[in-house]
Amino acid sequence: MDHQIDYRPSFALLTVHLDQGEQLRAEAGAMVSKSGGIDIETGASGGILGSLKRNVLGGESFFQNTFTASEAGEVTLAPALSGDIVRHDLTDETLYVQSGSFLACDPTIDLDTKFGGGRTFFGGEGLFLLSLSGTGSTFLSSYGAVHERELDDGETYTVDTGHIVAFEERTSFSVNRVGGLKSTLFSGEGLVCEFTGPGKVWLQTRSFDHFLSFLIPQLPNTNSGN
Repeated sequence: MDHQIDYRPSFALLTVHLDQGEQLRAEAGAMVSKSGGIDIETGASGGILGSLKRNVLGGESFFQNTFTASEAGEVTLAPALSGDIVRHDLTDETLYVQSGSFLACDPTIDLDTKFGGGRTFFGGEGLFLLSLSGTGSTFLSSYGAVHERELDDGETYTVDTGHIVAFEERTSFSVNRVGGLKSTLFSGEGLVCEFTGPGKVWLQTRSFDHFLSFLIPQLPNTNSGN
């Protein structure tokens, strides 16, 4: 599956070139354009219950689109927010992805929602992560640029929960306060995730939650009577 990513990292556009018979599964609404000979079918991947679980718990769209090339062509995709796109190929493994960062994948990849208990409280993202398992290509998006960090065995790395894009299943993690109670409440950091290698972690250079925290107080007050 050949691809190219243009206009990185601020306004990334993914172009996937499909040979005849090849398929690509993508989030609903992610398509920017497609060439002739590329058919699109919209469905609830994994059945109604599986799609409902991903939508309610994982924050992903209920429906997904499958693009099938009846003849060679291309599909262009882009995330809803300005930011970056990266490709990561799975080989009989699992990748955990934060809500909103899944863009597209090979149809052979199994998508599910993972409950990780209280240790996965990712700020406003809740207790659930999207789980991508199997063998094939995946495409992830971010708000801001994507920064990849590979951890050695036993190496620890702390990340603000609002900046996590994805991480490999072999990487262990725990969610903690940034410091004492005062630091947690007033440092602006809140909760952080401590990863322990080996494994890869993908970060985004901007946090949508932090952007909203800045933006909302600037909006006009509709109850002021003006």
